[in-house]
Amino acid sequence: MANHKSALKRIRQAEKKRVHNKYYAKTARNAVKKLRSTSEKEAASEMFPKVAAMLDKLAKRNIIHKNKASNLKSKLAKHINKL
Repeated sequence: MANHKSALKRIRQAEKKRVHNKYYAKTARNAVKKLRSTSEKEAASEMFPKVAAMLDKLAKRNIIHKNKASNLKSKLAKHINKL
């Protein structure tokens, strides 16, 4: 266990940040799953900008890598065009 006040504070901050990041990452993953399961083109097209914005925000805040966000957006766009 940490002995210094600063180390204890760092542990508290890291845990708080981890929970916060986990929430936003999980929310975005659920949105991606929901979009993928949609079989109607109109509904999927309507959802796509919101999901893309979520992914961009995660990438901007380094919760996910920027290339992962780009790959997900690309695959979702392909999925929508295929419908």
